[in-house]
Amino acid sequence: MVRKFVIDPEKTFFIFDTRGDVHGVLIGQYLYDMRGEYMGYVRGEDYNAYTGSGEWVGNIWPDGRIVRKRNYERLPLETDRPTPPPKIRITARMPLPPMAADLGFDKVDVLEWDDEIFKRISDLTPDIE
Repeated sequence: MVRKFVIDPEKTFFIFDTRGDVHGVLIGQYLYDMRGEYMGYVRGEDYNAYTGSGEWVGNIWPDGRIVRKRNYERLPLETDRPTPPPKIRITARMPLPPMAADLGFDKVDVLEWDDEIFKRISDLTPDIE
């Protein structure tokens, strides 16, 4: 999908959209919004990004975007989600966004297409009886 890269788990990795707006940070395996609240997690060598409810949303790219194929088969919710960490303090300073390359027609920037994806509970979540 994209050339391999490595995110240092000891450093803050900022998550941007194609327009250059910052949406959150990746610290270790946890994704936080800019208020420091937990919004999801990342797993695997391909940096698969999941919402807090376990729904896969895409892969983190080297330029900080979360990208997925435009037409994809929805995966079932992950059942072994990490325990949500406590709220943290996010620095007010952030780097300039990197230049975003063209994705082509077959891929979509998840946060540009649906910037509130991490704020909703997945419709795949079973109802409580």
